[in-house]
Amino acid sequence: MQLELRSPAKKRAALAAVLVVSAVYIGLAATQFLSAYFSTASDAISLKRAVRLDPGNAEARYRLGKFELLASQSPQSALPWLESAARLDHHAGRYWTDLAIVQASLGESDSEQRSLQHALEVDPHTPEIAWDAANLYLALGAIDQAMKEFHVVFENDETLTWPALRTCWKIRPDIDYLLANVVPPAVYPAALEFLVANHETAGASRVWEQISSAQQPMERKDLFGYVRYLILHHEAADAARVWQQAAGMTSLQAYQPSSENLLVNGDFSLDILNGGFDWVYQKTEGVLLALDPSEAHSSARSLRITFDGPGIRDAGISQVVAVEPHTSYEFSAFYKASDMDGAGGMVFAVQDAYKETPLFMSEELRDADFWKKTGGAFTTADDSQLVMVRVVRVPSGSPIRGKLWIDGLQLVQSNVTSSSHKDLQ
Repeated sequence: MQLELRSPAKKRAALAAVLVVSAVYIGLAATQFLSAYFSTASDAISLKRAVRLDPGNAEARYRLGKFELLASQSPQSALPWLESAARLDHHAGRYWTDLAIVQASLGESDSEQRSLQHALEVDPHTPEIAWDAANLYLALGAIDQAMKEFHVVFENDETLTWPALRTCWKIRPDIDYLLANVVPPAVYPAALEFLVANHETAGASRVWEQISSAQQPMERKDLFGYVRYLILHHEAADAARVWQQAAGMTSLQAYQPSSENLLVNGDFSLDILNGGFDWVYQKTEGVLLALDPSEAHSSARSLRITFDGPGIRDAGISQVVAVEPHTSYEFSAFYKASDMDGAGGMVFAVQDAYKETPLFMSEELRDADFWKKTGGAFTTADDSQLVMVRVVRVPSGSPIRGKLWIDGLQLVQSNVTSSSHKDLQ
């Protein structure tokens, strides 16, 4: 059907109708725009203006309620705004959790629980809502409900992992319960780190059992941290066991000791991990460490140590090795050296890692333009667990200059146990 507007009167009427509709639309759009603009403000006057401009704007009411709660510190003033926001938008979980917070501060526990239940029904997976709900449940004494929500937090937000672990451990320091009901497997490495940081050795051991039994992949830094913790707490055997169990989980199969060589990466053919049971190095003034492919004996490269400075005590590189008490071992290594200048020299040293008791010291590693072998035997003490292999300065602290290459380091258990130390200098 076509409408014909031939008369001037009909044309004016049609134009007027269009203008009225356009004005109404523009007015509504302007009102909503202004309401949205004022609702982003951080003062009560602007927020109330936003509500007046658009009474159905749930977000404006919510923001006004938050303002009254946080800025004005008035839960009573915040309550009606948050209630009306939740009524206008039933599916906004954060409206309901903030309403529950206000109701909790006003002692309205029944209303608080209803608001919490509604928040979790409409938004069961958002970690911020689960976090608020968990803490509100704790305040209500509903521990199991709180732990259920902390589980949601662990599954959905890495940034809240440590705060959640702290809270859960404070409320229920039962690692078996937490592993079974609250902490998911993906969070086990973080839980291990948390327990280590808080010196909870037994709890950390239980977490490690779960990680190890599942052969769950983990970052090397987490493994290094746990091994270092065990070593520092004189649990050398456990540290060695953890290192072996983690081989497949951290792609460290090549970094395992064997009966042929208890030293890891003794020929420096692998990258130096600077952690665990591989070589560990630290910056030492006057000493420069580098892997050198131009000089090698047992593999494609050696470790070059350049000395140029006073007050040198050692080369800044060492490795710890788990050992048996009252057991004999044989140490051997190859070295080259050039332009060594200074009284005494550098030596290979094996010492008890905890008591720092010297067990073996090699000959001085003086100038040698060919690969020269050195080594000897020693016997651990009755309470030995761990030894450390180092390159040290004798006399300690004296100036020295020159270059030293080392390669083919080996430590093996002797076939015959002796009660006396050999080659002890």
